[in-house]
Amino acid sequence: MDKRVYKVKAEVAGKRLDKYLSEMDKELSRSFLQKLINEEKVLVNGGVTKSSYRIREGDRISLLIPEPREPDIEPVEIELDILYEDDDIIVVNKPAGLVVHPAPGNRDNTLVNALLAYTDRLSGINGVKRPGIIHRLDKDTSGALVVAKNDRSHQELVKQFKERKTKKIYHTIVKGKLPYEKGKIDAPIGRNPKQRKKMAVTEKNSKKAVTYFKVLEYFKDYTYLEVKLETGRTHQIRVHFSYLGHPVVGDEKYSRKKNEPGVKRQLLHAYKLGLFHPLSGEWMEFIAPLPDDFQKTLDYLRKKA
Repeated sequence: MDKRVYKVKAEVAGKRLDKYLSEMDKELSRSFLQKLINEEKVLVNGGVTKSSYRIREGDRISLLIPEPREPDIEPVEIELDILYEDDDIIVVNKPAGLVVHPAPGNRDNTLVNALLAYTDRLSGINGVKRPGIIHRLDKDTSGALVVAKNDRSHQELVKQFKERKTKKIYHTIVKGKLPYEKGKIDAPIGRNPKQRKKMAVTEKNSKKAVTYFKVLEYFKDYTYLEVKLETGRTHQIRVHFSYLGHPVVGDEKYSRKKNEPGVKRQLLHAYKLGLFHPLSGEWMEFIAPLPDDFQKTLDYLRKKA
């Protein structure tokens, strides 16, 4: 148990307790501190209080931080394609077919299992089931994904994603020829009211979703695209292009037509990830090469054209 003690100075009097502590301990998230306050691990002048308590000059605040609980998710030796690693982050090239974090029915064959086998340095903010995980990619979407190795990096990266300071560029192949060489799709996404396991463009209970695209190559019945996300809604690219009538090749969930022969998953690849390094502030970009199945499909379409 880690114990920290603070004495409130006059210039910060009047602040909320949780806000004050988050400023004093920048590696601890405000939500985590609120949890500790609710669990009575934060005392003000020897007594328990609420997160909303307004601190006063001279208050003596003690903070007890429990030792991190060992993950109940087992490490599993799964080969990782590491694009970049330092003391704060790992950037992996996730293969198609690999789920990011454990869920009912799949607790052993995930990126988290692989990360736990690879390193014992992962942020703990998201709990034992999602250590280090900042964002996710669908099971059958491949490409670049960043992982935090400590809580400070985790908080900074979450902030960047939330404030849309990161760059997320995907490559995909869609059915049909898009009528425009570049464009912007601005259409809100929410749960499909008729099929709750699917997302849809809808005005009801939805959130703003913006996707930019640029044609890289035309084929007879297909279009190869570069796609940039402004927002990060669930299945956003797949939903937006299905809405336009040009679903992602191989996407059985959002396409009514049969897949091209040999394509076993949606051909969607997180090609480039840009972010500010959480410690140095340096802008960094990482490129994940196209996987074999994607490249083979491109080669096939080029020969067929």
